[in-house]
Amino acid sequence: MTAWKDSAYGRRALTILRSRPFLTVAIVAAVWIAASFASRGFGAYGHLRYLVELGAVIGLVAAGQTFVVIAGGIDLSVAAIVTVSAVSLPLLSWQADPTGVTGILAVLVLTTAIGLVNGLGVALLRVHPMIMTLAMATFLQGLLIIIAGGSAVTAENPVVRWLGNARPAGIPAGVLLWVLVSVIVLTTMHATSFGARIFAMGANSLAAALSGVPVTSTTLAVYGISGFTSGLAGVLVLGMNGQGYVGIGDPYLLASIAAVVLGGTSILGGLGTYAGTIPGAILLVTITALITVVNASPGWRSVMFGSLILGLLLLSGREQARR
Repeated sequence: MTAWKDSAYGRRALTILRSRPFLTVAIVAAVWIAASFASRGFGAYGHLRYLVELGAVIGLVAAGQTFVVIAGGIDLSVAAIVTVSAVSLPLLSWQADPTGVTGILAVLVLTTAIGLVNGLGVALLRVHPMIMTLAMATFLQGLLIIIAGGSAVTAENPVVRWLGNARPAGIPAGVLLWVLVSVIVLTTMHATSFGARIFAMGANSLAAALSGVPVTSTTLAVYGISGFTSGLAGVLVLGMNGQGYVGIGDPYLLASIAAVVLGGTSILGGLGTYAGTIPGAILLVTITALITVVNASPGWRSVMFGSLILGLLLLSGREQARR
């Protein structure tokens, strides 16, 4: 046994077993098993599939948030961008394009541009990421109220409806989209020079700049990615709900941050992986479902998220102090 632990494969296996992503996966499995015994039907395939589908939305928002946090920032505008995507898509769809693809592309360009504006404020104007993205969120919320008021818009886009309702081979289309995005994100983060740059920035931005890392363009890129993935999540939310309205993206701000930190990404930057964010997103929707099953008040959801984030912030701070 000792020889196995000292071998290269043994050390690698022990590293994986002790990692936060693996711990999060183990917690998800334990919660699912326990809930299946506690509540009849919770462990049914259809219900678990539904939970993963809900997790896909959080996972998409948290994909961009993971990039931003690893780079040493934070994006508090993701919820507003999800709402912008869900509300503006029906308004930007042209009847001349029956497929609806043009409208989706227009929305994704718009949300990416919003992310780039966040990046410009952080990189060029030196505004703190929290202040810049919070100001952007406030601006977008006010603009949406002016444009849409209190009315809801209906999804008539064929592609959007397919994303929200289709089940190819029994798997929700939204989950397949999440799998595709996850592969791209993990590859970009861990197998490209861009991924190496964001880790270097998050660890020490000054040292990264002195080492030749293009800090400004990299900052623009991570916030642009966050805008894009939040816009993609908004498209999926619109398809799943059938309607878009002001505030539809509100639940995904704290959820995206919690999923990122729960998966082992340091809120202080420079350390983490999207491989942990994925089970983190599923764990959050699972806990929310359990709260619903036990018929607890909606306030417990906010208490849970707040307590979870505070605890993980303290844990991340201790981990950063040891580095």
